[in-house]
Amino acid sequence: MTQITNRIKVPPGQRILRDRSPFSPEELAKRKAESHAFAERCRQIFRRVSPELIANHYDWAIMIEPDSGDYFIDRDPDVAFQKAREKHPIAMIMEMRLNETGACGSL
Repeated sequence: MTQITNRIKVPPGQRILRDRSPFSPEELAKRKAESHAFAERCRQIFRRVSPELIANHYDWAIMIEPDSGDYFIDRDPDVAFQKAREKHPIAMIMEMRLNETGACGSL
């Protein structure tokens, strides 16, 4: 004899266990604020150095480590990232492009 189990229908696109969030709302807000602060520090460095770098290195990748103010550029983003990791092995690094907006890729 087969055993019948009760199945709960979950609407498409919703989490099965939505009551079980691994982080509290305070922790999520804290992480979001830290992420915005990190991005803003990186953008400040980008705004400072980009005008002089765009002239000779347009559309190159730039990796920025905001705590030290270091940045690494190369035509290949992987090479620029390797340069950044050699000097800062565990730091958070932001990738941007040397163009008017700093955006990577396209939509």
